Amino acid sequence: MKIQLSDHFTLGKLIQYTLPSIAMIIFTSIYMIVDGFFVSNFAGKTPFAAVNLIMPVLMILGTVGFMFGTGGTALVAKTYGEGDRERANRYFSLLVYTAALIGAVIAVLGIIFIRPIAVLLGADGELLEHCVLYARIILAALPFYVLQMMFQSFFAAAEKPQLGLIVTVSAGLTNIVLDAVLVILLPQAYKLAGAAIATVTAQAVGGIIPLIYFFRKNSSILRLGKTNFDGAAILKACTNGASEFMSNISMSLVGILYNFQLMQHAGENGVAAYGVMMYVSMIFSAVFMGYSMGAAPIISYNDGTQNHSELKGLLRRSLFFIAVFGVAMVLSAELLCVPVSKIFVGYDAELLELTVSGFRIFALCFAFLGFGIFVSAFFTALSDGLTSAAIAFIRTLVFQSAAILILPAIWGINGIWISVVVAEFMSLVLGVVFLVIKQKKYGY
Repeated sequence: MKIQLSDHFTLGKLIQYTLPSIAMIIFTSIYMIVDGFFVSNFAGKTPFAAVNLIMPVLMILGTVGFMFGTGGTALVAKTYGEGDRERANRYFSLLVYTAALIGAVIAVLGIIFIRPIAVLLGADGELLEHCVLYARIILAALPFYVLQMMFQSFFAAAEKPQLGLIVTVSAGLTNIVLDAVLVILLPQAYKLAGAAIATVTAQAVGGIIPLIYFFRKNSSILRLGKTNFDGAAILKACTNGASEFMSNISMSLVGILYNFQLMQHAGENGVAAYGVMMYVSMIFSAVFMGYSMGAAPIISYNDGTQNHSELKGLLRRSLFFIAVFGVAMVLSAELLCVPVSKIFVGYDAELLELTVSGFRIFALCFAFLGFGIFVSAFFTALSDGLTSAAIAFIRTLVFQSAAILILPAIWGINGIWISVVVAEFMSLVLGVVFLVIKQKKYGY
C-alpha cells in the first residue's frame, strides 16, 4: 500500500517510509568507502592518505546539493501541503536548474585552484601530486554529484523514496564494479586515477537518471518543466538548507583540522587511521541522515497543514528511534573495530594498532551523533533555517573545533579521538535546549 505524506505515521510506518532513504544514504556511503578500500589495498598507503586529506575539500564543494535538496524539499513539501501543486513543481524545477548551474561553476573553479589548496593542507611531493590527480577527476563530475545529493532529498518529497534507493544502488554498483576492474587491473601509476574515474561514473549515473525520470511524465507528485526565475524562492530554499550547508562545510573544515592535528602527532599514519574511522562513521551517520531526510517531507507537510498533534508524534517517535540506534551503533563499533580496521590497513601492523586503539575511543560518539543531525534537520523541515543553522554551526565549528584544538594538548593522540565524543555529547545538550525553547512556537 502506498504511503502518502498526509497519512498518520506510527513508528512502524515512519520507519517503513524512511527506510529507503536510510538505505540510499548508507549505500552512497558504502560506494564512497569502496574507493578507500581499493586505493588502500592496491594503490598503497600514500595514495590512501591523499584521498583522505583532500576529501574534506571535495565534500565542501559538493554541499550545494545538500543545501538545495534539504532546503528545497522543505519549501516544496510545505507548498504542496498548502494545496498549491503547480507552484510546488515550479519551485522544484527552478531549484534543480539553479543547483546544476552552480555545481558547474564550482567545478571549474575547483579544478583551477585545487593545487594551492592541497599545498595549504600540508601536502607536498608525491602526496601532493596524488591529491591533485584524484581531486581534478572528481571535480569534473561535480554537477552530477550535486544533482545526485539533491535528488536524494526530493525523491522522498515526491513520495518515491524506493525509486531513490534504486538509483543509488545502480550508481553504487557502477562504482564498485569499475573500482574492481580499474584499480586492480590498471598499472600501479594509474590505480588512483582508476578509483576516481569509477566514482565520477557512478555520480553521473546518480545525477542523470533522476533528471530523465522527472523530465518525463511520471507517477510522482513532482515533475521538471518550465519555471520562472524567483529569487525569493531560491533564497528561501538556501536559508532553509543553510544548516545542512553549514553542517557539511563545517564537518569538512573540522576534518581538515583533524588531519592537520594528526599530521602533527602521527604523520601519514594518523591521517590514514582517521580515514578508516571516518568511513565507519559515514555508514553509521548515514542511518541518521537518511532517516532525517526521509522524515523531513512528512514534517514539512504537517507544518503546512498545521497538524500539531502529528508533529508532536513524529518528534517523539524520531527521538526514540535515534536513541535506540545510537546505543546499538556503539556496541557494534566496539565489536567490529578490529576486523574493520584489518580490512583497510591490515597490511601495516603499526598502522593497524593505531587505528584500533583510536577506534575504541572514537566509537563512543555514535551514542550522541544522531541527535544533532536530526534536530538540525527537524528545524530545517519546519522552515526555521536560522535555528537549524545555529545548531549546525555550534555543533561543528564551535564544539568540535574547540575540542580538537584543546584536548590533544592534554592527552596527545588520544585527545584527538576523545574530542569527537565530547563535541557530540555537547551537541545533544544543545539540541535539547533548542527543542524546549521552540516547543511553544511550533506546537510539537
